[in-house]
Amino acid sequence: MELVQQIVIPAPSDRVWDALNSPEMLQKSLPNCESFEPNEEGGFDVLIRARVGPVSARFSGTIQLSDVVLGQSYRLTGSGKGGVAGHAKGSVKVDLEAVDAFSTRMQYSIQAGVGGKLAQVGSRLISGAARKMAGDFFTRFVRLLCDDESLEVVLETVE
Repeated sequence: MELVQQIVIPAPSDRVWDALNSPEMLQKSLPNCESFEPNEEGGFDVLIRARVGPVSARFSGTIQLSDVVLGQSYRLTGSGKGGVAGHAKGSVKVDLEAVDAFSTRMQYSIQAGVGGKLAQVGSRLISGAARKMAGDFFTRFVRLLCDDESLEVVLETVE
């Protein structure tokens, strides 16, 4: 599954970059994230509760940063196991571009795959769940960053 979207955030790019590198901000933005702790490898150990169609599980896994271009882009790569529900792995490439002094265009490309029981629910359900999780994450992220829970967040799919 692959998804490419972009959003214009009403905040300067350095502020968006700092928030994208804040473990607290990432944890608060991740839907149903129960823990988000730094690990010895320089990444994070995470525990997330997720539901895809009829399959619900707690996934424990890791997230690692790579391909960092300070202030501009990075890649988050993660994998997790959900017991009998199966496993998931994927990556998110995030790119920032200043639109002006007060706003930033963020484009992100998500690639994800699943195995085990999750793979049996079908690609349409998996794609829909991944799209919803990404939408929830980036909506929360922007609202927290701008300190405005009522802010309308528009995610534009890029072809």
